Amino acid sequence: MKAEEKLARQIVETLRSEGETAYFVGGCVRDRLLGRDVQDWDVATSAPAAKVRSLFEKSEEVGAAFGVVLVHADGATVEVATFRKDFDYQDGRRPERVTFTSSVEEDVHRRDFTINGLLYDPRQDRVLDLVVGQEDIANRLVRAIGNPLERFEEDHLRMLRAVRFAARLGFQIEVETRNAIQKSAPAIQRIAAERIRDELARILTEGGARRGLELLDETGLLTQVLPEVAALKGVEQSPEHHPEGDVWTHTLLLLENLPADAPVTLAMGALLHDIGKPATFERGPDRIRFYGHVEVGVEIGGGICRRLRFSNAETEQILALIANHMRFMHLQQMRPSKLKRFLRQADFGQHLELHRLDCTASH
Repeated sequence: MKAEEKLARQIVETLRSEGETAYFVGGCVRDRLLGRDVQDWDVATSAPAAKVRSLFEKSEEVGAAFGVVLVHADGATVEVATFRKDFDYQDGRRPERVTFTSSVEEDVHRRDFTINGLLYDPRQDRVLDLVVGQEDIANRLVRAIGNPLERFEEDHLRMLRAVRFAARLGFQIEVETRNAIQKSAPAIQRIAAERIRDELARILTEGGARRGLELLDETGLLTQVLPEVAALKGVEQSPEHHPEGDVWTHTLLLLENLPADAPVTLAMGALLHDIGKPATFERGPDRIRFYGHVEVGVEIGGGICRRLRFSNAETEQILALIANHMRFMHLQQMRPSKLKRFLRQADFGQHLELHRLDCTASH
């Protein structure tokens, strides 16, 4: 048993011995049922945050207004949150007001998706399911709890989270939930760029990058957050060099082969490596050409990185990947000194991997 799970069980036992209700909640329950490795263990309880703090010496309150406490022991950390109800979402992200409650039902019904609304009682080895989450796991569905339009109006970021969970788990987005995302998609513009960036990064690096991009497109979110990528659709390429089809198809195939847990810079480089092609498309007498697409791609990619608030170091690496992805075809003609400079680039392994992905996604 890992240290995090051991600590989570100890927390539940301690809270129960103090007369409180306590369960494992959320993603840890979902992933246990799916047989996946659990990364984060969370506990929901009727105990107020002050009581949780008093019971665990190594603890800190990280969300006083939301009743969230982090408990530490033996290098492990578990988040403990008091049951609550949320009210008056004003900014499309966080509630303006919460009330704490002793009702586990009220706490579950404020959450985002049924697959994340499951509770687990470690004492009785029993799942408590108040939102048909187990059925949706069996049917491989991401479904909003309650009215999906209301859930997405409360927190617009949940739309990107729906895509992320569906892509990572290989699930479908339930029809009414998907329809609500399509209707609400423009509201994602109200979310801070940093939060959009983080969700996009996770979509691309958690093992379902191609499906994630397809779902972003199907739900209408892609044109809201990455219109430059949406513009890749329908941009023809020369069949002799790209028998797979247009630039969009090529990018999808490339992302399909992107390894899980790839660095975010490699993932973004893969997504944006041909971002300059729509603006440089030219149908010649003999073949389709994209003169200057690398340079234009660096310019467009830089705008995207700045808009999404990537760090300077991340932006530099992403743009280097875009700038250099065509240079591999000229390696045999390079002078030794130029070749050495090329090979000495920072994180050169990412350049090699992007080239491999680019080749396996085309000819």
